[in-house]
Formats: sequence, C-alpha cells, structure tokens
Amino acid sequence: MRGVDVAEQPHARHALQRLRDDGAGPQVLAAFGRRLAQLADPGAGVLHGEDLRPLDDVAELAGLPAPPAARLDALADRLAVLKLNGGLGTSMGLSGPKSLIEVKPGRTFLDVIAAQVLALRARHAGARLPLVLMDSFATREATLRALRRHPGLAGDVEPDFLQSREPKLRTDTLEPVEWSADPALEWCPPGHGDLYVALAASGTLGRLLAAGYDWAFVSNSDNLGAVPAPEIALWAQDEGVPFVMEVVRGTAADRKGGHLALHDGRLVLRETAQAPPDDPSFTDVARWRWYNTNNLWVDLRALAALMDEDPAGPALPLIVNRKTVDPRDPGSPDVLQLETAMGAAIGAIDGARPLLVPRTRFAPVKTVDDLVLARSDAYDLRDDGRMMPAFDGDPPVVTLDPAVYRHLPDAERRLPHGPPSLRGARSLTVRGDVTFGRHVTVLGDVTLTGPATIADGEVLRG
Repeated sequence: MRGVDVAEQPHARHALQRLRDDGAGPQVLAAFGRRLAQLADPGAGVLHGEDLRPLDDVAELAGLPAPPAARLDALADRLAVLKLNGGLGTSMGLSGPKSLIEVKPGRTFLDVIAAQVLALRARHAGARLPLVLMDSFATREATLRALRRHPGLAGDVEPDFLQSREPKLRTDTLEPVEWSADPALEWCPPGHGDLYVALAASGTLGRLLAAGYDWAFVSNSDNLGAVPAPEIALWAQDEGVPFVMEVVRGTAADRKGGHLALHDGRLVLRETAQAPPDDPSFTDVARWRWYNTNNLWVDLRALAALMDEDPAGPALPLIVNRKTVDPRDPGSPDVLQLETAMGAAIGAIDGARPLLVPRTRFAPVKTVDDLVLARSDAYDLRDDGRMMPAFDGDPPVVTLDPAVYRHLPDAERRLPHGPPSLRGARSLTVRGDVTFGRHVTVLGDVTLTGPATIADGEVLRG
C-alpha cells in the first residue's frame, strides 16, 4: 500500500497531519496511511461468503507430541504473556476497565490472570513469564493501580504499553471529525490489529527481545480460558511456524465470532463487521467450522524482521466500523473508525497456521449474557486461575432480553442471589422482566417469559 495516491488527497493529508500533531511516530503513521488507502477501495472491509471456501482439517493440540519437561521449562522462560486490556465495560453499562469486573465473588478478570501467570511460573521451574498488558488511555491508570495488589507479578520488563489512537473520520467528507462538546471523542483505537505496530512503536518489542523473550502468547483479558501453554510455542518453533492462531470448532455460541476461510487459496479471517448484511452464510458454523479464539502465538524475532521490512506491520484487511462520534448520542455526526483485527495476521504472515484447541481454552465474556454464564456454576475457578467447565458437551447458551438485561446493574438487580445453576442447562432464554430467587436450577433448554419471579429452590426443566 506504500505510495498510494490517496495519501495526497486533502482528507488523508489532514487526517495524517492530525495524527502527526498528536505525537504519532512513523510506524503508527504508516499503519494509518495504509488503512486510509484501503478505504479508497469501494469494497473495503467486506468479504462475501460466495467468494470464500471452507478450510479443511487443521492440526490439533491434542495430537501434538508431549515434549520433555526440561524443554517446556526452557521455552516458558523465553515466553511473554500479552493481554489486550484496552476495553471499558461500557457495553455492560459500566465505565471502568473491563478487566476489573468481578467474574467470581471477590475475583476480577485481572486477579484471575495474575493467579494463572504465578501458577505457571511455579510449574515451569520458576520461569520469568512476564505479564504485559496492552492498555488504552482509558484503562491504563486504573489497571496499573489494580496490579499493585499483585507485587509478585513484577518482572524484568514494563507491565504495559499503550495502544495507538487515530482520528475518527466524518462519513460524509472523510475529514477528521471535530466535536467540541467532548474533544476526546474525536479519537478512537484502531482495533486490536494495532497490537503489532503498538508493540514496536512503544519500544516494548525491542525490550522483550533484549531481555531474551522470543515468543509472545497474546489473548483477550476477558478470555479466562486463555492460559499460556508453552507446548504450543515449542511446536511452532520446531515446525518453523512464526504465527499460530488457536481455533475451536464452531457452535451456536460462536455465531458472532470470526471464522477462518480460504480466499483465492490464502487463509483469511472473516469478522462479523466484514460480512455484508445480505450474506446469511456468516452464521453457518457447520460450513466454516474453525472459529478464532483470539489466542495467538507470535514469534517476536519474526515480527521484528517484518516490522523492519514494513513499518506499517502485517498487511491486515480493513474493518470499517460505522458509529456516531458520541456513541451515546445518535444525533451526533456519523463517523468511520478504521480498524483491523490482530487475528487477521494469519493471512498476512507467511507460514502462519491455525491449531485446533479444546473449549477449555475459550471462554470469552463479551456481553452480560456471557458474564452471567461465567459467574454461574457452569464454570469452576481453580486455585491456579483456571476456569474449568462443569458441564458436559458444548457450553450452555444464555440469551437475556436486551431491553431488560442490557446492562450489568440491570441484570444484578434481577439476579440478587447470583445466577441460577446452569451446569445442567443447554440454553436459558429470558424474554421480558424475570427476577430469580436463590438456588434456582436450569436443566436442558428453558425459555422464560416475564414479568415473573422465579421462587427460591425452583427447578426449571426444558
């Protein structure tokens, strides 16, 4: 995308200058310039199902040979754990970092992650295994304050680096938007695909390599199944694979996730925002089969070489996110946010491969529905921080009426004693206003219609 004429167009020049005035360095500017060039394509950010082919079988974690403990310990000492921590709990009606929400009584996502890392250090002969967070401007202060509760996590590299930011663009003119009511809303993050550029631009990539870390395990802070597994990095190292995406077999629970496919013979990741509104194929989990967990393994030396070759980083497909400049005000100007997905690097890095992993490694919490499930007895939280399924088969699917349970405080008022027992459930669907008593049990597929109050001790059978 280098040298594309779009960079000479007024709106692009103005947007790049706005970013330059904000203090962005050459790598961040190069990546934003690439996204501006991609936007000039009328079909940017769209992948039609008819242009894709399903992917055949992939390698499976369960089929990998068991390596000697000494090799695993040595690899763990060269492994860094990176967690995406830029998100706020706004979709759940909260204002602080999402990682500071309680997932079990008295335990936040960050507390659980800390327990996982400390347990793995002990398991692998005292491996250094640093925890590094990609924070945003909105999450950094509160998160670093919360990390002080875990002094044992301190390592030989800084505990975080900042995600980049870029100007939102007016939909009508593509000029950087101006919003005097709250100038901070003129800016947005460029999606988690910014990981690679932010790692390099912040100096964190160089510091990790200088400290002797060759691999990074990257995952979302809201996926507590994403426990580092050094055997995956060891397999990738032995096979000469510079990038690994953990995938799971698609189920109804993945109907909004990103799936792998083949486009012109090359691997691609198709996210929800890249599917046209008139394309029903996206939710066909039987066809696409392999769904991205956003658990990624990155060879840091290979990434540094790639960044040296192209400061804009891996050539990730564009995702165009359409919003209003103030998400709370539908009457505010329409804007475009130019984003990328970090998992899309599987189609941009030569030699990248997917790896099928069990569901125990994928328990994301994106919505109030997901959090209610995670807080229920469907998952047990072990002392070592592992969130272990207590159900058989696929995870239960919780669907709460969005008009009533849209925000977490709304759900907590209707679940004053915590979620019902869900370990024997296949699905729980709630329509309308339903309040749950204590010790309620859901078995099979259950649909409730409110207004209603479920009595203490009630057993609901599908």
